[in-house]
Amino acid sequence: MGRGTLRIYLGAAPGVGKTHAMLSEAHRRVERGTDCVVAFVEHHARPRTEVLLHGLEQVRRSEISYRGAVFTEMDVDAVLERAPAVALVDELAHTNVPGSRNAKRWQDVEELLKAGIDVISTVNIQHLESLGDVVESITGVRQRETVPDEVVRRADQIELVDMSPQALRRRMAHGNIYQPDKMDAALSNYFRPGNLTALRELALLWTADRVDEYLQQYRGEHNIRTTWQARERIVVGLTGGPEGRTLIRRASRMAAKGSGSEILAVYIARSDGLTAASPKELALQRTLVEDLGGTFHHVIGDDIPAALLEFARGVNATQIVLGSSRRKTWQYIYGPGVGATVARESGPDLDVHIVTHEEVAKGRGLPIARGARLGRARIIWGWLVGVVGPVLLAVVLRSMEDAPGLANDVLLFLFLTVAAALLGGLRPALASAAAGSLLLNYWFTPPTHTLTVQDPENLVAIVIFFAVAVAVSSVVDLAARRTHQAARLRAESEILSFLAGSVLRGETALDALLERVRETFAMESVALLERSSDVEPWTCAGSVGPAPVSRPDDADVDMPVGDNLALALSGRVLPAEDRRVLGAFAAQAAVVLDRQRLVGEAEEARRLAEGNRIRTALLAAVSHDLRTPLAAIKAAVSSLRSDDVAWSDEDEAELLEGIEDGADRLDHLVGNLLDMSRLQTGTVTPLIREIDLDEVVPMALGGVPEGSVDLDVPETLPMVAVDPGLLERVVANIVENAVKYNPGREPVAVAASALGGRVELRVVDRGRGVPDEAKDRIFEPFQRYGDAPRGAGVGLGLAVSRGFAEAMGGTLGAEDTPGGGLTMVLTLAAAPGGGRADPELPARVTS
Repeated sequence: MGRGTLRIYLGAAPGVGKTHAMLSEAHRRVERGTDCVVAFVEHHARPRTEVLLHGLEQVRRSEISYRGAVFTEMDVDAVLERAPAVALVDELAHTNVPGSRNAKRWQDVEELLKAGIDVISTVNIQHLESLGDVVESITGVRQRETVPDEVVRRADQIELVDMSPQALRRRMAHGNIYQPDKMDAALSNYFRPGNLTALRELALLWTADRVDEYLQQYRGEHNIRTTWQARERIVVGLTGGPEGRTLIRRASRMAAKGSGSEILAVYIARSDGLTAASPKELALQRTLVEDLGGTFHHVIGDDIPAALLEFARGVNATQIVLGSSRRKTWQYIYGPGVGATVARESGPDLDVHIVTHEEVAKGRGLPIARGARLGRARIIWGWLVGVVGPVLLAVVLRSMEDAPGLANDVLLFLFLTVAAALLGGLRPALASAAAGSLLLNYWFTPPTHTLTVQDPENLVAIVIFFAVAVAVSSVVDLAARRTHQAARLRAESEILSFLAGSVLRGETALDALLERVRETFAMESVALLERSSDVEPWTCAGSVGPAPVSRPDDADVDMPVGDNLALALSGRVLPAEDRRVLGAFAAQAAVVLDRQRLVGEAEEARRLAEGNRIRTALLAAVSHDLRTPLAAIKAAVSSLRSDDVAWSDEDEAELLEGIEDGADRLDHLVGNLLDMSRLQTGTVTPLIREIDLDEVVPMALGGVPEGSVDLDVPETLPMVAVDPGLLERVVANIVENAVKYNPGREPVAVAASALGGRVELRVVDRGRGVPDEAKDRIFEPFQRYGDAPRGAGVGLGLAVSRGFAEAMGGTLGAEDTPGGGLTMVLTLAAAPGGGRADPELPARVTS
């Protein structure tokens, strides 16, 4: 009996319709006469799912007792005994109750597959083991039930059940997924639009990758080398020349025209390692292609056109982008070039784009091999060994009674030539080869003491000696040059990598950058000089080291940056080859200086604007909102002091009550103003301690009418680390604000729940709500939304609340209430080691 097939319905979140799709497929198979049974499907009290279970045979379940309760799980033995053709098994990632046959449900499914039973199952993207950390970072909930990715990847069919976040939230609001008592909590926590959008993207990308794996597997099994244009894959051929960045940007524009296009930049190096590419340029191009969302590949191949085409066909590319040849006209005698060869041999399945650029026909431009900086002492020793050494060797050999023979003499002179090349480079080695040839001819080749060579074999030996000496010295010198170049390029790449990293990290410390310049180039001092115009004197914008210069003319090295900025270095004169890296430092120093000034100017402008806005708002508040209760108090006091009217006891009590109300309002307004001033000056110092929410929240509701708030703060919540006084002020402000804007049809809901290591307090009203663009503005000082009447406050309550919440390490934000209204979400840090929340809701939400 063969192995059964596995079909999986994959979804982004609970409620998208995986189980519904699975049961619908089962009904279609039953109508076709297939023996299909329900091994385990949980309808979760969803009416539509429960209806689809009717008409399908359900295998009995096993009952397992655990911790005083009875749970039902899939009975694997019963399914194997029934031996259907197809079994439906819901929730593949489910963890079985301890005491079950297997720990995980996917292990039960493996047994059914081995028995030859086809299985149809469901799983959510958040339950894949490899995505656990990603999902937790998005939703704040750690998935306790996971399934290995390989189990899902081995499925014979994977069908994505997709639904937009808006549609899923509507389905949730209609009560089609969870019970009404859990609906608001689910919508406000796990089923937020952002969470659902991110999970949907994960599901789509994972499925697309799986489809691509199927396609590559199929093409490999059938040995298909032609390109199937399922999606645009653009390969950019790089040579390491300066035109590469132009090609990458052109390919990016081509990719932007089609959704899902990919860019693959490839550099093909010869197997012998000899290349004319600039490592620095390749590094820049690699960074550019990765910034544009592509990938960089390094391929070894001696036949560049063949290797490029092989790579393109291997990745199922649809287009190749190449640059016009940089070779000069006469260089085409060596062949048609890479671009023409690739275009000729690409075939009808690959489009080849030849892009013009500024480097066309300017020559390949092999890098100039600068001599190794050997130092004066080594060069002198090289000339001594190359010129004096052969003379001394000839004298020693002539003084020996038993001559070693011409062959050994040649080897000894060759040794001196190699030593001269190692010490002094190519020129001393060539001089050594010439001197050695003459001495061998004159002293050791018959007839001696003459430059005539009688024996042709000796002539061949001398010629071969000279040729080998020149060749060996050239190779040794070339190796020394390449070693020096590699070391220098490595140092330059490390320096440029540091600069690039500082840019990406947003570092703005000018002194640190100048100190890096001083250390890199071993200078005594470095200064960044600037002036406002050509006629103005230079001023120092920043410096490190003792006695920095005040003018670029006084420096040993100066690197201009524009017309009015220069980097001046003192200590020694730099060679010209070091000025390239110094120019990068100078440009970065100018950027850092500009950034520092822009940040300072922006901060100063922000402070001025904020101060001006607060002064204007405070003037308005004092002129109207504070005068209103003062006017009421003054009117009541004036009435009581009037001798013209005889006030009754009831009238006096009413006037005194008005005075008390006005004083209370005035005290509340002044308190908010003082709190805002404390926040603006940074003098709020919370006294953090661990406390239960149910000890603070009820105390904060004393200022709202009785029956206007529905409180739900479970006792099982973990303790929170807060300042109780500040927390009470925060809760009181946001509850009073919610009651003020609640239409009164139903009370304001105040509910608390735990989410990961945080505790959320949600204040839900059913008012008219706030548009998305105004949600941040309502937390700014002196802001009152909509048609709030004058005298209703100065608009500081929510600003003070957010400031106090952030001072305690929490957050305060606003969300839409499902069905209309506004929900204030206060998030606080759970106390370390505090009690754990009831896990029922997360388990229900993420199942």
